[in-house]
Amino acid sequence: MDRSIIESYSQGGMKLRAAVKDLTREDLLAFPVPGTWSIQQIVIHLLDSDLISIDRMKRIIAMEKPLLIGYDETAFSKRLHYEEQSAVDAVTILDLSFKNFATVLRKMPDETFQRQGVHNERGLVTLESYLSHMVNHLDHHLKFVSEKRKLLGK
Repeated sequence: MDRSIIESYSQGGMKLRAAVKDLTREDLLAFPVPGTWSIQQIVIHLLDSDLISIDRMKRIIAMEKPLLIGYDETAFSKRLHYEEQSAVDAVTILDLSFKNFATVLRKMPDETFQRQGVHNERGLVTLESYLSHMVNHLDHHLKFVSEKRKLLGK
């Protein structure tokens, strides 16, 4: 187990905060790439996704092969008023959540990262693969935020 992934995970909130620094509400809500999510929608998606993922990882640690239910991210973005939520609060919640859960992850022995859950769409996943997926998921979306910032002239 490469434990550096835990440190990468714990820094996710700081990376997101830097990615949206100095953006106005208008910038956050803009659609510089038509047909894609705004930066606001990306930030709130990350909040939803990562809070769900922390719950899933806790289940993998605490339970025997728990069932991990997928969700429809498009439906979330359409029905949960992403444009009305606070991006600043979302970043703060994520930063604190990442740091707090990283404390738990650091305490886990290496063998815990091989514990498994059963995702209803992806099948068996280990804690290690799930944690890696979450770090990659954030980085994936940060690339889009960076692209949108450039198009906004920021």
